Amino acid sequence: MQNVDAIVIGSGQGGIPLAVDLAKEGRNVVLFERDSLGGSCINYGCTPSKAFLAAAHTVGRARKAESLGIRFQVDVDFSAVMERVRSIRHSFNQGIQKRLESAGVNVICAEASFSGERTVTGGEVTVQAPLVVINTGTSSLIPEINGLEGTPYLTNRNFFDLKELPPRLLVMGGGYIGLELGQGLARLGSKTEIIVRGDRLLDREEPDVSETLAEALRQDGIGLHFNVKVEKVVHDGIFTLTLSNGEQLQGEALLVATGRKPNTNALNVAATGVELDEKGYVKIDDRFQTTCSGIYAIGDVAKQPAFTHVSWEDYRRLKGILCGENRTRNDRVLGYATYTEPQVGRVGMTLEQAQKQGIKARAVTLPINQIARAIEWDYKFGFYRMVVDEDTDKILGATLVGYETAELVHVFLSLMEAKATWQLLEQSVHIHPTYGEGLPSLARLLVGEDMPTCPNK
Repeated sequence: MQNVDAIVIGSGQGGIPLAVDLAKEGRNVVLFERDSLGGSCINYGCTPSKAFLAAAHTVGRARKAESLGIRFQVDVDFSAVMERVRSIRHSFNQGIQKRLESAGVNVICAEASFSGERTVTGGEVTVQAPLVVINTGTSSLIPEINGLEGTPYLTNRNFFDLKELPPRLLVMGGGYIGLELGQGLARLGSKTEIIVRGDRLLDREEPDVSETLAEALRQDGIGLHFNVKVEKVVHDGIFTLTLSNGEQLQGEALLVATGRKPNTNALNVAATGVELDEKGYVKIDDRFQTTCSGIYAIGDVAKQPAFTHVSWEDYRRLKGILCGENRTRNDRVLGYATYTEPQVGRVGMTLEQAQKQGIKARAVTLPINQIARAIEWDYKFGFYRMVVDEDTDKILGATLVGYETAELVHVFLSLMEAKATWQLLEQSVHIHPTYGEGLPSLARLLVGEDMPTCPNK
C-alpha cells in the first residue's frame, strides 16, 4: 500500500480539474478511472450529443425553410455525421489525457473500491490518503421489462457508436435525453415514436413548456404515446414493443432513456464508513463532506443536479472549502437547457415553485410570435417568461422556449447572480432585431407598457 496526498475516483468534469490543481500544487495525486477519461460529458453526454444535434438541427431547419421561399434537397450522410461526432469525442478525450499527464497526476485505469478507511484499491494498486473525492457520476437506469434484457437496445452510452441510420426508432422516456436524441434521429431520417409513462414531456417543467415541445415534435413527424408503459419487448432483428394499452410498436432500434442511477455499486463504501441514501447516492452535507471524515463527493453521484457546469462548479466549491472559503453546495444560481428545437432555457424558480416557498411572486409571459426576429425568421414555437418577487422586485427565475434560448437564458442567470431587479432589464436597450430584444419587452409587461418588439402586434 502507498500513502499519497489525495485520491480522486472518477474523471468527470469536477474530478479532472480538482486532480490537476492539487497536482500542480505539488501534491501526490492518484486518479482512478474505470472507463474513458472525461466521464459522461466527454464520452456519451454533452460533447457527442451536441455535435450530433448540430447536424440534426441543421437538417431540420433546412427542411422547414420552404415557408421562407427556399426549397432544399437534403441528403444525409449518416455515417459521416457519426464519424464526425466520434472524432470530436476522441479529440476531447486525448486533450484530457495530456492535461492530466502534464500536471503529474497518476492515472490508474481500473475500477476503484474502498478496501479500508480512506484506502482505495484499483487493479493491483492500493493507496491511502487523508483526502478522497468521489466523482463517479451516474449511468442509465434500465427498467425491468419482460424481454428487454439481452436485446441490443441503445442508451446514451452506445448511441454514438451507431454506423447506420435506423429506419425506425422507438424511444422509451420523455426526458431531455430521449427528446434530444429522438428528435435528432427523426430529423436525420428515422421514423420515430416516443413512449412516455406520464401525461407529458419534460414533466419537471411547466405544462406549457411540455405542450410547446409536443407540438414541435409532432411537426417533425414524431409519434407521441402518453400514459402508457412498455410491458413486453421482443427482438428478432426488429424490436416489437407491447404497450399497456394493447398497442404494438415496431422499430429497428430502441433507445432506453428512462432515468439515471448513481455509480456507487462497486465502490464498497461500507469499508470506509461512507453512507448512501435509499437510491444509492452518496450522502453529503452542505460542504460536500460524506459521513467519513476526509472523504467528499461531488457531482451527480452526490445527487447534485446532473449537469456538467454544476459538476465543474462543485470542483470550484470544494476547492474553496478545502482552502477555508465559505462555500456550499447550492451557493450559485442554477441554470440549464434542453437542446431540442425549440430549446428550453431555464434558470431559478417557476411561479409555482416560488409560491410554494411562500414568496409573493408574479410571472409575465411574452409569446415568441410577438418578437420581430421570430416573425422575420418564421419561427413560431415558444415564449419567454420571467418570475419576480413582488416585494423586492428581484428576479426569481425565467423559462425561455424558442430559438437558441440556451444562449439567452444567461442574461437572467447573470442578473440573478447579481441580485438585480427586473427594472434593470426593463431599462436595458437590446439590439433590434434580435431574439434578445424580447427580454426587455418581457420586463416592460410588468409596468403595463404595450411595447412588444413587433410593431404590428
